[in-house]
Amino acid sequence: MNYSPPELRTVEVTRYVKPLREGGSLPGLVEAEDDFLYVLKFRGAGQGAKALIAELLAGELARALGLRVPEIVFVTLDEAFGRTEPDEEIQDLLRASEGLNLALHYLSGSITFDALVTTVEPRLASQIVWLDCLITNVDRTPRNTNMLMWHKELWLIDHGAAFYFHHAWPDVTEQARRPFAQVKDHVLLPQASELVAVDAEYRAILTPEVIRNIVTLIPDEWLTGDSPFPTAEEHRQMYVQFLETRLAASEIFVNAAQDARKALI
Repeated sequence: MNYSPPELRTVEVTRYVKPLREGGSLPGLVEAEDDFLYVLKFRGAGQGAKALIAELLAGELARALGLRVPEIVFVTLDEAFGRTEPDEEIQDLLRASEGLNLALHYLSGSITFDALVTTVEPRLASQIVWLDCLITNVDRTPRNTNMLMWHKELWLIDHGAAFYFHHAWPDVTEQARRPFAQVKDHVLLPQASELVAVDAEYRAILTPEVIRNIVTLIPDEWLTGDSPFPTAEEHRQMYVQFLETRLAASEIFVNAAQDARKALI
């Protein structure tokens, strides 16, 4: 697979279309200066910048692995943007999110993935389960699949709950070597029969260079302020350390996922 380092565009919001009252991040549908619609994830909502970091890292890791993720862009919100918003809750959210935020291209006409309607073939199911074990994504359950069907293809969205350990920053090496217990609730686990083959393939793709190129995308302003690390670069390095350590010990989460699957079937 050919890999090019990601280059994210930065767009400016021109119109707030409507709130999408889903989950804790209170995303909004917005129109940008390029006339495209985006699902905007606000820095001032829910878990703040950490949710945006998780969305960015998870989305670009998925893209590097060949999985379908809507284009991710940086979004600037001007100080004056929220002044005309009549909803006080939304106005507060916009004020708290001035500066750099994150958005995903809006997949117009897409429908929520339903495992009872659409069958995912084993290889793709294994790829998605493997990714979610790597990034510790707790949000891919039957109740909340965070996947869309668009033009008869499966797309991954909403990764703000991934890397959940970064809300407390425990020992990174220890955390990276833990199995992903929540995989037992993964909506695609029953179909994920090719985890070992996918593990070998994906470990070869996610080289240290690929990981560092993706982590480098995290803006400094999301890594400073409420941070346990002295500098933004040291903060980035902890994400690199987690991912490299977790990849080196991937058999731990692969074996745990296989055991959880056996218990299901």
